[in-house]
Amino acid sequence: MAAQHDYHIVNPSPWPAMGALSGFVLFVGLLSMMHPDLYGDGSEIVENMGVALLFPGLALTLFTMFCWWREVIKEGNQGDHKPVVQLGLRYGMVLFIASEVMFFVAFFWAFFNASLFPTEAIGSVWPPENIKTFEAFGLPFVNTVILLLSGCTLTWAHHALLENNRRDLVRGLSLTVALGILFTVFQAYEYSHAQFGFTDGIYASTFFMATGFHGFHVIVGTIFLIVCLMRSLRGDFTPTQHFGLEAAAWYWHFVDVVWLFLFVSVYWWGG
Repeated sequence: MAAQHDYHIVNPSPWPAMGALSGFVLFVGLLSMMHPDLYGDGSEIVENMGVALLFPGLALTLFTMFCWWREVIKEGNQGDHKPVVQLGLRYGMVLFIASEVMFFVAFFWAFFNASLFPTEAIGSVWPPENIKTFEAFGLPFVNTVILLLSGCTLTWAHHALLENNRRDLVRGLSLTVALGILFTVFQAYEYSHAQFGFTDGIYASTFFMATGFHGFHVIVGTIFLIVCLMRSLRGDFTPTQHFGLEAAAWYWHFVDVVWLFLFVSVYWWGG
C-alpha cells in the first residue's frame, strides 16, 4: 500500500457534495429574502421561507468548511502534502486570489464609471450634491495605517517561522489578529456615523459595496489568521512545511493592497 508517486489521492469525502448542497440552500434563502416578489404572489410567505433557509444554509456552509479544512490539515500533518501537492495548493490559492481581484475590479469599474461620467440624474457632479463624504485623512487614514502595520507584523511572524523562532511567530500573529479586529471595529464605527444610506444613489451603493465587501474579506482573513495562530501554538508549522500560513499571508496582503486602492480612489480622490 506504499505510495509509488508524490501525488496525494484523497479518500472518499462527503464534503464537496455537502458544500454544494449548503451553498444552494444559502443562495435560495438569500434570494427569497431579498426578492420575495420574484416568485409572484405570496411575497410575505416567500420572505419568511428565505429567512428559514438562510440560517440553516449558513450553518451548513460553516460546518462544511470546518470539517473539510480539518481534513486537509490532517492530511498535511500526516505528510501527504509532498512538494508537488504543495505546488498544486499554491496554484489554487493564486487562482483564488486572481478571481478575488476581478471581483473587486467590478466594483471599481462601477465607481469610476459613475464618477468620471456623472449623469444628469445626480446633478452632473461627483460626489452628488446630497452626499457628505468621509474625510479621507480621518478614520480611513487610521485604518490604512492599521492594515499596513498588520502586513508588517505578519511578515515578521513569517520570517520568525523560517528561523524556527516560535515565540516571535506567535507574537507576530497575535498582533496581526489584534490589528485586524481593530480595523473591523473602526470600520463599523465609521459606518454607524455615515450620513448616507445604501440606497441613497450611486455613490452610496458603490461605496458600501466596495468597502463593505472589503470589510467582509478582512473578517475572513482575521479568522484565517486566528486558525493559523492556534495551529502555531499547537506546533503544526515547520520552517519547511507551512503552506497554511503562507496562504493566509498572501490573502492578507491582497486585502491590504485592495484597501490602498479603496483609500486612494474612493475616500481621497472620489471624495
